Amino acid sequence: QVQLVESGGGSVQVGGSLRLSCVVSGYFANHMCVGWFRQAPGKEREGVAMIPAGDETTDYVDSVKGRFTISRDGAKNMVYLQMNSLKVEDTAIYYCAARTLGYCDTLSKNSFPYWGQGTQVTVSS
Repeated sequence: QVQLVESGGGSVQVGGSLRLSCVVSGYFANHMCVGWFRQAPGKEREGVAMIPAGDETTDYVDSVKGRFTISRDGAKNMVYLQMNSLKVEDTAIYYCAARTLGYCDTLSKNSFPYWGQGTQVTVSS
């Protein structure tokens, strides 16, 4: 059974950085499409970044391009989201999600069957 557990959330000021971690169990993270999503209060859950099997082509939502980086450590079965130059509007619960199909063709939450419990990120001015 695939399980995902996020960590690394916290409170930072505008312009600060955080690195989120997602540990995958029950499957090889290297063989999965893994995505990071976020949900702010009163808003829909949105896709932030995704990384396919083989790490060939990552993709990001426009609002985080140039600030966030998704990466993977296959040896540790972990996926990370490095978040720099954080803004107040980045405040949300961040979720790691995955699917056993290795390619990533969409950041739609409906395409990812496996989810972590989420970690809170709060950015204050």
